Amino acid sequence: MTMSRKKQAITLHENELKSIGISVAPFSSLTENVRDSHRDDHYMFIIQQHGRFVWEFDFQEVVLKDASLSYVIPGQVHRYVSFHRTAGWFVFVAPDLIDSTYREIFDAYLHSGQGVPLKKGDAVFTTTLLLVEMLDREPQLFRERLSRSLVDTLAGMVASRIAEAKDTVAIIGGPKYHTVLRFKKLVKAHCKEKKQVQDYAALLHITPLYLNEVVKDLTGFSASYWIQQEILLEAKRMLRYAVLDIKQIAFDLGYADHAYFSRFFRKHTGVTATDFRASHYLSNHSH
Repeated sequence: MTMSRKKQAITLHENELKSIGISVAPFSSLTENVRDSHRDDHYMFIIQQHGRFVWEFDFQEVVLKDASLSYVIPGQVHRYVSFHRTAGWFVFVAPDLIDSTYREIFDAYLHSGQGVPLKKGDAVFTTTLLLVEMLDREPQLFRERLSRSLVDTLAGMVASRIAEAKDTVAIIGGPKYHTVLRFKKLVKAHCKEKKQVQDYAALLHITPLYLNEVVKDLTGFSASYWIQQEILLEAKRMLRYAVLDIKQIAFDLGYADHAYFSRFFRKHTGVTATDFRASHYLSNHSH
């Protein structure tokens, strides 16, 4: 098959929420267009009661089994892969309704804690049901205020469960926590030109050893891992959606030697850049 050189755009789903900035939908409402990779302009909380749900977030597979939850931040590329005997809800929330403290936690654990198990009687389920009931009612006194209050509670619970699952509650809000947040923002902004831990340690005015320590304490992975993951994520996006050839992509990512980039990509993904591009092209055109 000859691959088309036409760029495949990542669809951005916008303005899908109710006027109050909140929507809830059961899993049974899932439509085929969610199977295609896309971005949303809002947060999505996935509250699963039971079953098995397989998702892909920024090209990383996340499997939700039994009672569990997950989340997707605005702008994150995602799609569902498959599901079996699942039940639960999608809760969609406008970014301005999410407290900044919770947003920081969602950013901090992105790609390392996006799916966590729940106990069957977790208050997350009760709160979600209360929100569903509130939104289903006819307009009434304080309906909007109560709905937003419930969403604030639910977002806090989701953030709390994520931090608890990583056993990092004591770190949240402290100096180490904010160092990791600053580090991840810097990596996102500068990974094309800065690829060494010492580069980011210098920007943060700390030693590379200390940076590695605090990043691993919070996320479970080293600082170099997160630098590599950001480069790989950008590479995968470009391979899948850009019209550039692999040599051009390597150069755009800061690699003067495209052969080195190719070895780096294969070492960390298990496939060549060419095979990755071909396999994702085929999956996008198989239905």
